[in-house]
Amino acid sequence: MDAVLKRLADASLDVSAAEEAVGEAAFHTARERLDGADAVLAELRERWPAMSRAERGVVGPAARAVRARLDGASRRIPRLSALSQAAPLADPEQELEPVEEALPRPS
Repeated sequence: MDAVLKRLADASLDVSAAEEAVGEAAFHTARERLDGADAVLAELRERWPAMSRAERGVVGPAARAVRARLDGASRRIPRLSALSQAAPLADPEQELEPVEEALPRPS
């Protein structure tokens, strides 16, 4: 039971760090921390069948609270989008000859 509660505490700490990162507009950091918390919750979901009824009575409500916070923080992260939808512009410097080739060579 201690190991399960420690993992749940790890997930809660990750969510807290993500919430703080969202507040600072550090969205990539927040996403990484939320992904870490999500992985811990997935691990606990896999352990669920092996838990006793008493363990489930403690872990279930606590995990739901962490999941609710995780989902709330995730909704506050803006979705990534492309900066523009325009066609790429040609670089005029790519069309110029290198300086050495443009200069006449001594005879």
